[in-house]
Amino acid sequence: MPVKKLTIQVVHGPNLNLLGSRETSVYGKATLASIDASLEKWAAKESVALNFFQSNHEGEIIDCLQRASKCDGILINPAALTHTSVGLRDALLAIAKPVVEVHLSNVFAREEFRHHSYISGIALGVVTGFGAQSYELGLVALASHLRGK
Repeated sequence: MPVKKLTIQVVHGPNLNLLGSRETSVYGKATLASIDASLEKWAAKESVALNFFQSNHEGEIIDCLQRASKCDGILINPAALTHTSVGLRDALLAIAKPVVEVHLSNVFAREEFRHHSYISGIALGVVTGFGAQSYELGLVALASHLRGK
């Protein structure tokens, strides 16, 4: 029996467009384009369609999530909005899709204010601290969940 094609919305939050040049000691040298390309390569082999979105503006991210209501799941790195945005949490609840939260750095090894996430409590899971691989691990976990594995 053929595998059902999944559609996953990948959302990158504020400042992630600067990956590869921004605080490389914290976030690594991978660029956003290289992370997306790596995810796309995996997705092509696994019958998963990915839609990518990045914005530095909370409202644009919320608009993207509302438009993504027909996708099967959400892979999100909310970046700094993780710790501040009730609106982002509410948008994710409103579309009622499985969500995996990812972070490049280990937020629990950083400043205290980064230890709280408005998203984690509504996510299937959180992958944090593995650099660009956090996205890949999160995507594999989300696709497995969506396929009931």
